[in-house]
Amino acid sequence: QVQLVESGGGSVQAGGSLRLSCAASGATGMRYCMGWFRQGPGKEREGVVYINSDGTARYADAVKGRFTITSDSSKNILYLQMNSLLPEDTAMYYCAADRYLREFCIDIPDFHYWGPGTQVTVSS
Repeated sequence: QVQLVESGGGSVQAGGSLRLSCAASGATGMRYCMGWFRQGPGKEREGVVYINSDGTARYADAVKGRFTITSDSSKNILYLQMNSLLPEDTAMYYCAADRYLREFCIDIPDFHYWGPGTQVTVSS
């Protein structure tokens, strides 16, 4: 079992930055595949970025070059640095962990553990 809790959301103007955090607990260390997702108003949930335990990451085209995922396994925290934010980045952001706590999953993602989310609002 893994418990996830996001934080760091807020309101920012277009062009601004935010850093989201996801605190993980319940599993020893944080050496498993994780990801960030988002769901905008009236939209389906979409994957933003996935990361393997070795740091290999896969970004959605919409955020490439603007968002960066990192992790601090010593603190069991996953981060999402978001720069050059756009109004279309407005969404509830969720972190997630692989169903089987695999180290590598970005090629065949299967996320099962979810946090409650943190709201990001970008105004123009």
